[in-house]
Amino acid sequence: MLVRMHPHQDGPLARLRRGHEDLVLDLLRKHGPLSRAELGRHSGLSRTTLSDIVTELIESGAVVATAPGTAPRRRGRPVEALTLNPSAGQAIGIDFARRAVHVSAVNVAHEVIGSASEPHDPGLPWEERIALAERLVGTLADGALRLGALNAIGVGVVGPVEDSEAGPDAGPAQPWPSADLPALLRKRFEAPVLVDNNTRLAALAEATWGAAAGGQDVLYLRLSHGVGGGLVVAGALHRGAYGLSGEFGHIAVESGDGRCSCGATGCLETVASVGAVLAAYRRAGGHADGLAALLGALEAGDPVALRTLEAAGTHIGTVLAAVCNAIGPGVIVLGGELAAAGPPLFEPVERALRAHIMPISRDRVDLRPATLGEAGGALGGIALVLRESPLLSHYPARPG
Repeated sequence: MLVRMHPHQDGPLARLRRGHEDLVLDLLRKHGPLSRAELGRHSGLSRTTLSDIVTELIESGAVVATAPGTAPRRRGRPVEALTLNPSAGQAIGIDFARRAVHVSAVNVAHEVIGSASEPHDPGLPWEERIALAERLVGTLADGALRLGALNAIGVGVVGPVEDSEAGPDAGPAQPWPSADLPALLRKRFEAPVLVDNNTRLAALAEATWGAAAGGQDVLYLRLSHGVGGGLVVAGALHRGAYGLSGEFGHIAVESGDGRCSCGATGCLETVASVGAVLAAYRRAGGHADGLAALLGALEAGDPVALRTLEAAGTHIGTVLAAVCNAIGPGVIVLGGELAAAGPPLFEPVERALRAHIMPISRDRVDLRPATLGEAGGALGGIALVLRESPLLSHYPARPG
């Protein structure tokens, strides 16, 4: 963690000073490098108070003053920029997807240190998944990542998550198979852990840095081995009661009769997940042992593959229209492995969306492909830890 000043004092003045320090650090965490004048405007602190706080943060090593730019100035001294010390700590995001582990790391100056991924069998035990995550983390920054300096770890998992913060004495936020995942991660990495649904974290990442950056009302849908999503409503990531927001894959589709993993029948996931689309292609006479082969058939213009994606896209667009009519987003982002199909998927989605959405909204909703790829869930975990996105204004506080 970043250095705290006066650790043995706890009087009103010391608490006030720590509050000022936290304010300055959070502003640098959110905005990146700032001049003293910019810090003053954002913080509202007096020049004297801000000078004292910045001086002590620089002396502690938490903040560094960068060299002024080389561009000539009309008058006055060059302005130095203040930034969080990149060596003061790191944050890690881990996405435990159904069939892979994805990791990313950034330092406190918001610089991405690296990302890594590795697929695995869907039945891999949790202890082995965590060991895989640790090994992948060890490959970042050429193995120079200082695990002992980690601020926290943001973790994405499949399925609903009722409690996004796991304190040192808390039990599991949900009954993960055969493991108290937050406790295992705390023990392995010796850092606080925040857990949330991995698809919702991908939505956070896309709305923070990706395809919907700056959007105030965003609907994200991930088409992977499962189908889920996330919502940004009025500029804030929406978790819903008990963390159950964004389960779009379990909306029933017309004529759907397949059995879903949730126990119901006819869910969108039974016609629009990677496995469901591959099964539909094979039933129609196509031959593909995996998604790569199906994508190749699409590129070759295989009419069976095109019809299969047409049917899936129509279901997806119809469900998106229903959600749009209820929520009213300005941007829809499609991500996940199936989105790599491109126009053969996006075009029928667009047609069904336009056909079923309210006429007044047809020209006001922008459908976009996700841009962050498989790293989205891990990057969203980092955003959750660093609190660097205003979309998290309604979320629980950062770990202490």
